Amino acid sequence: MLPFICRGIWRAAVQSFRTRPLTFTCDGVPAGLADADTIFALSSGHGRCGVAVVRVSGPASATALKSMAGFTQRLPPPRTALLRRITDPHSKEVLDRGLVLWFPAPHSFSGEDSVEFHIHGGPAVITAVLQALGSVPGMRPAEAGEFTRRAFQAGKLGLTEVEGLGDLIHAETEAQRRQALRQMSGDLGRLYQDWIQRLKRCLAHVEAFIDFSEDELIEDGVLNQVDRSVCDLQTEMEGHLKDERRGERLRSGVQVVIAGATNAGKSSLLNILCQRPAAIVSPIAGTTRDIVETALDIGGFPVLLSDTAGLRDSPDLVEREGVRRARERVEQADLTLVVVDLTNIPSEADEALTFLREHMRSVLPSHEPPDRGRCLLVLNKADLLPEERRQKLCRELRAVCGLPPFCLISCQTGEGLKNLLTVLISAIRTMCGDPLSGAPTLTQARHRAHLQQCVAALALYERYRNTDLALAAEGVRLAVTSLGRITGRVGAEEILDIIFKDFCIGK
Repeated sequence: MLPFICRGIWRAAVQSFRTRPLTFTCDGVPAGLADADTIFALSSGHGRCGVAVVRVSGPASATALKSMAGFTQRLPPPRTALLRRITDPHSKEVLDRGLVLWFPAPHSFSGEDSVEFHIHGGPAVITAVLQALGSVPGMRPAEAGEFTRRAFQAGKLGLTEVEGLGDLIHAETEAQRRQALRQMSGDLGRLYQDWIQRLKRCLAHVEAFIDFSEDELIEDGVLNQVDRSVCDLQTEMEGHLKDERRGERLRSGVQVVIAGATNAGKSSLLNILCQRPAAIVSPIAGTTRDIVETALDIGGFPVLLSDTAGLRDSPDLVEREGVRRARERVEQADLTLVVVDLTNIPSEADEALTFLREHMRSVLPSHEPPDRGRCLLVLNKADLLPEERRQKLCRELRAVCGLPPFCLISCQTGEGLKNLLTVLISAIRTMCGDPLSGAPTLTQARHRAHLQQCVAALALYERYRNTDLALAAEGVRLAVTSLGRITGRVGAEEILDIIFKDFCIGK
């Protein structure tokens, strides 16, 4: 409840900070931060643990350190861990024995004077230390993301780096960790900042031409240079946007949907992949009526796996709604596992191919070609077919063009499941790419929206280049503003609340 109690105080402080220019004190701290409250919070995870970290940031940090760790004269050496008795500043009762670290401004995470108390992680110890800090004048509990917000306002982190830090905190798979760490290190921010600098240069040249061309103070060909630069930037941005949502997909998870007819073994496949009985399995057709969803780590990539109702015509209203939801989920899927009962496939090659093509047409969206890479054919119940017929079917399917990758499996015996996982991981890796190779990818929907606005603004330059140079310059200016909204350097106020609300308390 503490963050909600202090929300009004924080918003008032932020509004006051926004209305003042960013100036610095003699200690190198932005003046707006020097006047801010001192905040504190538990920065490590909640619950019982061996060690808990309580973070303090703001002008009263030194006061808190002196009054609670027994430093009467000098403060401890910066960034040096010291074992101290941690006491209540009023009663002088010993609350715990732990490590204290002092980070003077501006060489701290937030850019302010900061202190960390490394204490034992029992709930009673944590509560006592937080209550003691709350009794120090000028201190209050931090809101969610407030430490990182102050780091951004102090210029310690750019907005894309802040988002990378948030993604790193929430990363659940290896690929997510790699992507977030790369973004937090500034790769994406540097790419956008380079584009901003090049656009600013173009804008300066255009405005100089407008103001001084009649005085013959501008070199010949300056607008031609701007034309080339704008064209190059537009090409780079359009290429950046044509990433098939790899970064966003990796950040939020690949949507994998299991679909097919009733009793094909969809729920059994879901249970095997998530290694628990997530869905009810029954020989009765139409057992699954709704979407059964589970989050998995497959090959280091985040996957949201969904089991769906069997696709068939049914007089049952509830089952019809389940089928509608299943088709809707297939429409939204990044990858669809079309499960087919092998015992229903005709033995003749031509009839088998016709059956499979018609079946995929009945499952997949009409606009989605089955061989585009967003579909995997899973032929289940292989244990019910003779070995000779299985091998013959595999040869026939491999010789056919226009079919998606296929795997023969048996959910009953486990046959073919290792091969299915290999093919599945390969497909997911192709969709997400390697987060450490090539140019950094888009990771947020807001990045994409602002980049699209930027490209549209550059199109205005081309449109008005030969008719109204002032309007053409305005197009470049709008492009700079759109990119600046990504990095936080231009007009960041209206998007700060959206970004920082997802952070936990103490970060």
